[in-house]
Amino acid sequence: MHDDALSPARIAATRDLIRPYVRRTPILKANLADFGRGNAEVAFKLEFLQRSGSFKFRGAVSNLTQRNVPPAGVVAASGGNHGVAVAYAAKLLGVKATIFVPRIATPAKIEAIRRHGADLVIGGDLYENALQASSAFAQTSGALTIHAFNQIETLLGQGTIGAEIEEDTGGLDTFLVAVGGGGLIGGIAAWLRGRVKLAAVEPERAPTLHDALKAGRPVDAEAGGVAADSLAPRRVGELAFSLASDYVAQSLLVSDDEIRAAQRALWETLRVAVEPGGAAAFAPLLSGAYAPAPGERIAVLLCGANTDAVRFPMPA
Repeated sequence: MHDDALSPARIAATRDLIRPYVRRTPILKANLADFGRGNAEVAFKLEFLQRSGSFKFRGAVSNLTQRNVPPAGVVAASGGNHGVAVAYAAKLLGVKATIFVPRIATPAKIEAIRRHGADLVIGGDLYENALQASSAFAQTSGALTIHAFNQIETLLGQGTIGAEIEEDTGGLDTFLVAVGGGGLIGGIAAWLRGRVKLAAVEPERAPTLHDALKAGRPVDAEAGGVAADSLAPRRVGELAFSLASDYVAQSLLVSDDEIRAAQRALWETLRVAVEPGGAAAFAPLLSGAYAPAPGERIAVLLCGANTDAVRFPMPA
């Protein structure tokens, strides 16, 4: 089913459709020697510079431009980044948005959702609670649900990253991508179709895809850890799982301490400030859990920066 609905041709068409709204985020090349970890060059895809502060904006715009939006507008459940993206995209396109977030959402993300003019509702302790509350709202209001990761148009939008990284690097051997619900890696997999080794990186305390691949189907997993607001749905999406089963070559788990170390190293070495989920894909390279082969062409997706980890004083 995904071969037709999530074909490279559809991703290319989506790319043309969302081009007026999204940024083509840059590549920053650095050597692991800069981090004290060997001598391999790494191409960092700076997707945290995307509008709304994360890759989620691509999927949000893809939904709003390819689906019929009713007068009641749209509704989304989110640990934070998807909500910020939908709120921002809805503002740009003149659509009413209602966003449900769990209590674990960070203040930076909650403030951004409010700043973009969406109606914000705190719906329970975890993402799954917010999702249930948003579903009930959709039924009573008639609003269109924009799912964070288990929606064809969402994956089509995220898949445009695969097209960009391939073009801008001139070719890759390995691409490390963080995984929560799987919409990001699923969309990228739908574009790359095995041409590049895809390594899925997840927190040890939120191994949604890892456990699903081991079980042969999506299963409930632990949903905790330092990146719980972005990488910890209860289970991976079915669309993404199907694609990951075909095209993800390696599943890597990283600890909270390794994610924090990656976040800190990116700031200290590159002056790149990303949230924990945005740094997770770099953690295996920094820790040595993933050791590049000589000459291996590697890219890392830095996918989100909705964090208040760096503070600047307000002007007088």
